[in-house]
Amino acid sequence: MASAAREEEYKINGRIDAHEVRLVGPEGEMIGVVPLREALTRADEVGLDLVEISPTARPPVCKILDYGKFKYEAQKKANAARKKQRVIEIKEIKMRPGIDDNDYGIKMKKVREFLDEGDKVKVTMRFRGREMAHQHLAMEILEKVRGEVSDLAKVEQMPKLEGRQMVMVMAPIK
Repeated sequence: MASAAREEEYKINGRIDAHEVRLVGPEGEMIGVVPLREALTRADEVGLDLVEISPTARPPVCKILDYGKFKYEAQKKANAARKKQRVIEIKEIKMRPGIDDNDYGIKMKKVREFLDEGDKVKVTMRFRGREMAHQHLAMEILEKVRGEVSDLAKVEQMPKLEGRQMVMVMAPIK
């Protein structure tokens, strides 16, 4: 449905409904305001299409060009722009308040890797049973994480308690 609307983006040849048009030649030279019939004749003489580039202008601006080539170039530009886009993902690292030093080191290596790739990192501290009484331990670990990656990331969401877990979100520094 959307692609059909995009194809009708430009009016070409017989679909242009203005009496006069501001004409731009095939080499980009400004020809001036001419009657629509004359513009269509000029386009036909050089074997190209008359394309309405700016329909809102008074009179509308039309250009003599190869419409197929024009659409192809526009599609290539759109594809190139889409390729350059990077979707930022949120990666999650889960820890517990009693995490061991080696496990912590491995988790931190992954946090740094995610941040280097340009992804956001959500560090989740999960509490089980009586660990809820020792939230200060989880807070200390999250502060330690923040300190270790302060050169790579800024904290987007400070640690906050959500049910039985504490969550902190960090975003990479550009």
